[in-house]
Amino acid sequence: MTGENPEVSSHDSRRQVLYWRLLARLFDPEEQAALESASLAVVEDIGLPPALLDPKVSVDSTVQRHPELAAELDGLMVPDPESTTGSDGDSADERDRAAEVRRAALVSKVLLNVFASGSGTVTAGQLSQWQSDAGWLERALGCEPGALRGGRPAGGAGPELGAIEADLVRRMHLREVLADPALASRLTPSMSLIEQLLRDKGNLSGVALANAKSLIRRFVDEVAEVLRTQVEKSTVGALDRSVPPKRVFRNLDLDRTIWKNLTNWSPEEERLYVDRLYYRHTARKTTPQRLIVVVDQSGSMVDSMVNCTILASIFAGLPKVDVHLIAYDTRAIDLTPWVDDPFETLLRTNLGGGNDGPVAMAMARPKITEPRSTVMVWISDFYEFDRSQPLFEGIEAVHRSGVKFIPVGSVTSSGRQEVNPWFRERFKALGTPVVSGHIRGLVHELKTFLT
Repeated sequence: MTGENPEVSSHDSRRQVLYWRLLARLFDPEEQAALESASLAVVEDIGLPPALLDPKVSVDSTVQRHPELAAELDGLMVPDPESTTGSDGDSADERDRAAEVRRAALVSKVLLNVFASGSGTVTAGQLSQWQSDAGWLERALGCEPGALRGGRPAGGAGPELGAIEADLVRRMHLREVLADPALASRLTPSMSLIEQLLRDKGNLSGVALANAKSLIRRFVDEVAEVLRTQVEKSTVGALDRSVPPKRVFRNLDLDRTIWKNLTNWSPEEERLYVDRLYYRHTARKTTPQRLIVVVDQSGSMVDSMVNCTILASIFAGLPKVDVHLIAYDTRAIDLTPWVDDPFETLLRTNLGGGNDGPVAMAMARPKITEPRSTVMVWISDFYEFDRSQPLFEGIEAVHRSGVKFIPVGSVTSSGRQEVNPWFRERFKALGTPVVSGHIRGLVHELKTFLT
């Protein structure tokens, strides 16, 4: 039997020390002297800064002092589809093991800073640092900004960090922070923060209310920009050749113009005389449509409320689309007058309470004038106040009248959704299965029907 390679054993032991230390700190904030000293020795020996072991030092600060680490952190935790073992056998394997020790140190830094969120009161600076560290974790996992926090609509996989962020926001004396412009300026708008602001807006006034509104508007604008891009990229209607093309330079069809004027070529002058310009058609065939969006604004649906309010405003800006917006919990409110301004719409919501779908249906049905030109989107988890049958009967009647009915379990960045099984089965039998909770799915469904 051949003996064990001491260098290989050393690499494995070092990596194990770093990960055991990570697990110990995640489950117990108290330092274990042996693991701490061993981890410090490993980090220093491989040429990495000791700050990687201190969760109080942000990833941003570490990268500012050691900029070469930024490239290593990007995609750090994305699985490599190809093995790095090379043709030189043992030497390639040796390099891989050494690289794994370095990777373990960097992974430990990112995970510890994000998941060891501590306890007690949180300051605006601590929340800001955590949000920045969470952004580095998203980069390490190859996700887009906000993808793991349930905020901005984006792709990506992995655990949601929204619950941790929501806990940090709850532990922060938010009213006092908002009353201080210097502290409020350190806050980064996120779904968790916006939820708290919307719930507490009735208790805010003066400077605190102004700062809260500023944060909400910043978040709305950021999400709207992303959603608008998704809407524009989605499938649109066929070209409408009955509408003359606009005679502007950006629509000029240069190839067709040259081809059609080739008979005007002068060999002697080597010049093409153009007597007619040709332009591309850009107008799309559209049919006047009415879009009725009904959103459950109970506590479990806050991100759906925010996303759908913004999405409704974007579709309201499309030509020949008449958008109506209704929000409900135990009561229903018609938000249609403010549908063009999601910021004003959100300020009029009252998050929380239970679900009373029939109240919302009673408000929505009179808005249906031409069923076959109407889309009704209903966003809810469909957990009703023991009134499941009346709501479903109303939905069934709307569907049979010719309305395109789209039930959506939730509208989040992650696509995670929970729907009352009773409703899910009946929607499936009705031929209107619940649309995926990912907001891109809803954008596709709406664009397909409305344009």
